[in-house]
Amino acid sequence: MPRIIDVIQFDDQTGREIVHREPPPGEQADLRLGSQLIVRESQNAVFFRDGKALDVFGPGRHTLTTANLPILSAIIGLATSGKTPFPADVFFVNMKQFLDQKWGTPEPIAFRDPEFGMARLRAFGAYAYQVKDPQMFVNVIVGQQGIFTTDQIADYLRSMIVSKFADLLGTQKTSLLDLPSLYNEVSAGARANLADDFAALGLALLQFYVTAVTPTDETSKAIDERAAMGAIGNMDAYLKFKTARALGDAAQNPSGGATATGVGVGAGLGMGAVMAGTLGDAMRNPASSNVQGGGGSGAAGTPQTPAQIQAMLDNLDMRFANGEISEETYKNMTAKWQERLKGMGG
Repeated sequence: MPRIIDVIQFDDQTGREIVHREPPPGEQADLRLGSQLIVRESQNAVFFRDGKALDVFGPGRHTLTTANLPILSAIIGLATSGKTPFPADVFFVNMKQFLDQKWGTPEPIAFRDPEFGMARLRAFGAYAYQVKDPQMFVNVIVGQQGIFTTDQIADYLRSMIVSKFADLLGTQKTSLLDLPSLYNEVSAGARANLADDFAALGLALLQFYVTAVTPTDETSKAIDERAAMGAIGNMDAYLKFKTARALGDAAQNPSGGATATGVGVGAGLGMGAVMAGTLGDAMRNPASSNVQGGGGSGAAGTPQTPAQIQAMLDNLDMRFANGEISEETYKNMTAKWQERLKGMGG
């Protein structure tokens, strides 16, 4: 047999319950006219009879009568002076502000960055909300659940927030490096965009904050590499510097291991090949070279001293022996440089 409740009230000790139903699901209890309904300062109470919301009671002590529940007179009748018990439900709605609710993107958001191209970002923040329309919230969200907590609605609200935030982030035509300076602006915009969605649930979004927008590990690595290249500046000059430094290290430490030796020898051979190739081009094209053409004593690259001429003759001997120049060229050039060397008294 259902018990009769003469005083109905609820006190939330957890601070997380948004809605609490009395009597709880699974229990049978009846009210009657004259029963006391106690609503605390931070609560509203939605009175239900036969699945229909009859009234919303604010904070205070209320005596249930046909004056504050006029529809009951037609439901239960007054044949017994309103003393006939009747089944009813009262949903206590917590009207406090639910602060420090967390939100974050479960998956990275694609962001078109004007400097780095496509970037993948994660975002985090906090928000606060409050029940604005208790009757709407109970009807739209809670239904017949006996207890409804912040955890039960958190995932749904988070989905709404991420959707609106991603849309707003896509309108920001700025680099992700400049986003921290726009946190306040983005937060205000997201709050405005979400206001109607919260209101449709009977809620009011009181505060909304973006606390961090961070790139994924892959994006961070790409940004670091891009920044390093930017710091280098002239890549050609950087490579030349690195080559010269490697040669210097190898020269100072000729026995410094296979790696150092390999670098020094490889770089030396490379530079030697370049120099030999240049000299070979000059030998094969005397008309364009002052070295073989004798284009004046002051021409750049022309041997000026007996020692330099002798070095040139030695080089001709080596190149002829290796088959790099013809016998005719060898004889003509050797004769020319020997004659000049004799003219210097060599």
